[in-house]
Amino acid sequence: MTGRMPHVEFAGPGSAPLTAPLTWGQRAIWEAIVRTAPDDRYFNFGRVLKVPGSRTVAEVCAALTALVERHGALRTTMSDAFRTRPAEPFGRAEPYQRLAEKGRLPVEVTTEDPDRVLGELAARPFDYFGEWPVRVALVLDGDRVAHVVLVFCHLAADGLGAEVALRDLRMLLLRGPDVRRPGAPQPLDLARRQAGAEGRRAAETAAAHWEREYRRIPPTMFSTPSGSPAGPPVWRALLRSPALELAVRSIAAAHAASTSTVLLTAVTELVGRFTGHETCAVLPISANRFRRDTTDIVATMSQEGLFTLDRRGASFAGLLRAAGPAALRAYRSAYHDPADRNRITASVGAERGEPVHPYCCFNDMRFADPGPARCDPAEITAELARTSVTWPMSQDKLNCRFCVHLTTEGVSLTADTRYLSRPDMERYLLELESLLVEAAVR
Repeated sequence: MTGRMPHVEFAGPGSAPLTAPLTWGQRAIWEAIVRTAPDDRYFNFGRVLKVPGSRTVAEVCAALTALVERHGALRTTMSDAFRTRPAEPFGRAEPYQRLAEKGRLPVEVTTEDPDRVLGELAARPFDYFGEWPVRVALVLDGDRVAHVVLVFCHLAADGLGAEVALRDLRMLLLRGPDVRRPGAPQPLDLARRQAGAEGRRAAETAAAHWEREYRRIPPTMFSTPSGSPAGPPVWRALLRSPALELAVRSIAAAHAASTSTVLLTAVTELVGRFTGHETCAVLPISANRFRRDTTDIVATMSQEGLFTLDRRGASFAGLLRAAGPAALRAYRSAYHDPADRNRITASVGAERGEPVHPYCCFNDMRFADPGPARCDPAEITAELARTSVTWPMSQDKLNCRFCVHLTTEGVSLTADTRYLSRPDMERYLLELESLLVEAAVR
């Protein structure tokens, strides 16, 4: 990607640079980044905004200035006063977040395809201590900006946080950067609240759930080598299945459940079939935006909860009945202090004589549940002819062994092939489709 590179000059509120501990969400993603490095580009993600109207580079840069000044996460870097080797970001000292009062954000200007630009900007890891946590490119059509490409460091934003930033940038482009708006909530304020009495009460409730469930679940879900590992060992398989989508909506309608709960239940049941565990533990990702002051925050709020399902002798309908309250408990437990979770992991592991960690994740990345809808069984089975499995990604390291993602593209499975081989990954996805279709048409 080539092009001239202007800078966005910003000067946010505050009289001096500020530091604070990491929020719980930042701490959780930082631990995942450390375990995945040097393949931590895995956590980068981006958005492409079609610019409304006709805007010059200067006008778009003015809107970007206002955006970065409004949302402190976009001018926050990691800080570690005890680091002596700046080139090595994964030291042992406790990292903090550092909010900059002012600075310059580089902006790439190009005429390339926006999706290609996004891929290039996301392809390399962030320098968490020395680089702003958002990368920006402006895609020109003539002398006007047609698209803005934003790539986010996951320490600064999760998917919903990125949507807040995109919404605000669109509004700034439409109405101008001088529009008066209420101050946005900031990650530093969230970190201080989580460290206070209110935060500790929430953390203790979540910790009790993690400790109780960690004492009864299997040590991990995938512990036995499966076939021959691939090279590189981590692969992603993507299932595109209109039949599965229709089946999930139909099951949800029949059982008064959300499509997310139907899929979480099916994923967990199939994990049990593949591993032989009667009690299965899965880590669903929760958005954690249930407070009014976190709805519009640009930050990484998403964390893992702990979902436990006892499969012994239960039909799929019976599993769905148990899954509803179990999922509610799991999503409540996602708003937790990772320090508590680490302590519980260590203490319960010591009691049991082996490490305890599910290494089995479920992430519904759809921004809206399509909702229940009864479907004709014949229509569902007819769509099976359109099923496909592709392999869009591979890399050397990942912080997990088994990760199911739900997106508008379909259902993807990212797995460590040392524990689930590529043939077994494909078989898992196709059996997931079969399980759901059979449950819907019977």
